[in-house]
Amino acid sequence: MEKLSGMKKNVAKFLEYLRSVRNASPHTISNYGKDLDQFQAYMTPPGTPPPAMAKLNHHAIREFIGHLHQTGLEKSSIARKLAALRSFFKFCQRQGMLKENPARLVPTPKLPKRIPAVLSAEEMSGFLDQLAASARGRKGAKGQRDGALAASPNSRVAIEDSLLLRRDRAILELLYAAGLRVSELTGLNTVDVELKDRVVRVTGKGRKERIVPYGEKAAEALALYWPEREKLLRANSQAPGGTHPDAIFLNYMGRRLTQRSVGRIVKKYVRLVNINWDLHPHSLRHAFATHLLADGADLRAIQELLGHQSLSTTQRYTHASIRQLMDTYDRAHPHA
Repeated sequence: MEKLSGMKKNVAKFLEYLRSVRNASPHTISNYGKDLDQFQAYMTPPGTPPPAMAKLNHHAIREFIGHLHQTGLEKSSIARKLAALRSFFKFCQRQGMLKENPARLVPTPKLPKRIPAVLSAEEMSGFLDQLAASARGRKGAKGQRDGALAASPNSRVAIEDSLLLRRDRAILELLYAAGLRVSELTGLNTVDVELKDRVVRVTGKGRKERIVPYGEKAAEALALYWPEREKLLRANSQAPGGTHPDAIFLNYMGRRLTQRSVGRIVKKYVRLVNINWDLHPHSLRHAFATHLLADGADLRAIQELLGHQSLSTTQRYTHASIRQLMDTYDRAHPHA
């Protein structure tokens, strides 16, 4: 009978399978590893011997899920941990370590349907246009350099003379223009972008590639950023650890920008424009899909552009589009 210590070896094999065979993202592998470690810790209280793998039946998994509910963990997080257990035990079953998958009999917590909050096309355009005025160094309506961003009381961020402003504008424009996931954006290399044809080759979930076009404003933003990118590389040519010349989006040290940094960039400019907005990088992907749908784009085409495996995932944006339509109706119709 294999003990729980043996399960640790099986978890290591499973994570390597996700990495090398399934081409799962590093984020997924990290989360699944933590979830399985938590399950192992729960099944081995202090002073008790580890149970055999064969003893880990659906009753034990139900008990673990119940414990998670009692701690007040969100249902979405519980569902992810259960998904990790199902995938792990399915792997063990295929490898002949178990006769059946015990997690298959444990129901997934019912999750509330969430409709992503999306800025209107006018709001999004206004936000990006203000950033564009700053990146070009033009005067705003009140004669101030860099327009509304410079007029903001939070302009102590000193974005006016920053080398990174044009990079940040290119990031935001491309997130919205191509509907990219933040991991896809930070993973872009120079060979992935065709500047002349205005298309980008994106490596999405499961290492699946897709080609996505982008518009004139994103093209302009990239063109303005490119010389600044070269400056970043030259300025850090002698830095310890070197630079990442293949990466498109670089940090101030000339190395590939992280997903967390992109989140901070989005929050920074949102605070400068409208402190009441609750935007994150994925919000621009939501806006991309919703605005395409509102302007008559085919749902299947949007699915391809987003890189969704299932059409049902893309259909979430129909609800967001209908909600925006109802909001417009309520504001404009005299008898609403």
